[in-house]
Amino acid sequence: MSDAQTSQNVLTKLHDIAEMAAANSEWTFSNISYRINPELLHEAYKQTRKNGAPGIDRVTAEEYAINLEENLANLHEKLVKGQYKAPPVKRVWIDKEDGKKRPIGLPAFEDKIVQRAVTMVLNPIYETDFYPFSYGFRKGFSTHQAVYALRQNCIKLNANWIVDADVSGFFDNLDHSILRELISKRVTDKGICRLIGKWLNAGVLEENILSYPEKGTPQGGVISPLLANIYLHYVLDDWYIKEVRPRMKGRSFLIRYADDFVLGFEYEEDARRFLAVLPKRFNRFGLDINESKTSLINFSRPARDSRISKGESTFDFLGFTFYRGKTLRGGYTIKKRTAKKRLSRFMKSLWIWCRNNRHMPLKEQYMKLCSKLRGHYQYYGVRCNYEALAKVYDYSYQAWRYWLSRRCHKGNIIWEKFTKSIKEHFQLPVPRIIHSI
Repeated sequence: MSDAQTSQNVLTKLHDIAEMAAANSEWTFSNISYRINPELLHEAYKQTRKNGAPGIDRVTAEEYAINLEENLANLHEKLVKGQYKAPPVKRVWIDKEDGKKRPIGLPAFEDKIVQRAVTMVLNPIYETDFYPFSYGFRKGFSTHQAVYALRQNCIKLNANWIVDADVSGFFDNLDHSILRELISKRVTDKGICRLIGKWLNAGVLEENILSYPEKGTPQGGVISPLLANIYLHYVLDDWYIKEVRPRMKGRSFLIRYADDFVLGFEYEEDARRFLAVLPKRFNRFGLDINESKTSLINFSRPARDSRISKGESTFDFLGFTFYRGKTLRGGYTIKKRTAKKRLSRFMKSLWIWCRNNRHMPLKEQYMKLCSKLRGHYQYYGVRCNYEALAKVYDYSYQAWRYWLSRRCHKGNIIWEKFTKSIKEHFQLPVPRIIHSI
């Protein structure tokens, strides 16, 4: 059977699960682990990233692919017999924009395949339950759609008050027992639940020290985003739709991307009532709202003749700062720009990269810088944000010039040569608006 036929068979079977889930929102699935057959494992392998860092067993995707069919057959046999053991997750730390560190888990490659297979089986079930305002880690949803929906809801629903909330260490504080209880609302299959339990209790290896956290799910795991969405679907989304919104006097909305979420309210009274009960709701599920990073913002429309600066009545979401800005006709509309922390972090990374790679051949530096700038434009190239893009463009030249001039003591000569080369061969990509939303 060809790969195309295999993929089509897998999609057909997953579609059947979705239809059953959509037919009855109260249906619990008690026998779906048999769906993880050799065909689905092969498809899961195809969908698993091959360029990720290896896990604790140091087996790369290339090495695993040498005897792929045999490896997948052995993996399927272990799953059928219940003999599969989830290896510990290797933990590394990456820098955050506030100077702190964020833990990232690196599962073994074979474990990624199993996690992908389970995710493929569970996704059709939960996609019928998830609400359309949940944008994180879902097929067909993106950060830019969330940004667009946030702006549109603010305008259409006359959102004068914004609740910008922050969950403290969400991925590190998921309660395992509560997560299992929430999953059991839709899935009671013993094989699936056993595998999830193995991943939650697999342990974390950090600097050759193995530990077994009682809470949390490692960031970087293939199944972690789905588990996070399931958790917050019941903790926040379903609660908001069924209990919060019906009690509001005015209109309101919720936009969530993973554990980042913003709520808009028409009336201040509704916003304050919600903000008062939000910590209690999350505490019931073992989570804490970071009060120092959670705020209530007066986002009401200014009078046409009022004077406001960009720093007033703003909030950040997914790397963008939302603010009320003037239109060409003198009124006000909702605009967005790159958040200061994100802008500062990117420019700092450019500076460090130019410093560390100043002795690299000029053409290679140019290609790398072009790639970095295009990636930045690809995400932040939205309407009303050209000024921030231009700032990055100008800064990239400054950083490049500064560190190239220090390749030797003849800085002026280097810069003259650099300027001439730029005009002829090395023009960096200019800022442009990619997303018209």
